[in-house]
Amino acid sequence: MTDSTDLAELIRERLQPLDPLALDVQDDSHLHAGHAGSRNGASHFTVRITATCFNGLSAVARHRLVYDRLGDLMPYPIHALALDTRTP
Repeated sequence: MTDSTDLAELIRERLQPLDPLALDVQDDSHLHAGHAGSRNGASHFTVRITATCFNGLSAVARHRLVYDRLGDLMPYPIHALALDTRTP
């Protein structure tokens, strides 16, 4: 699965258990054309997520929660994932 829309939707679905108040999944693959990790289509994403479950957690702990939901998708089909995790 390397279609941008399908993969972005899968990322959204996987993050729903975190009960996000805001969630934006952006495909940045076009910015990495020619990069080794971009050979398979959609592969580079930025995720901006705001969730109450992040309250009181460090940035590292917040990122771990996201990676727990998406980790099996890395390094393929997701080659790179930029995270912006926030509390309300």
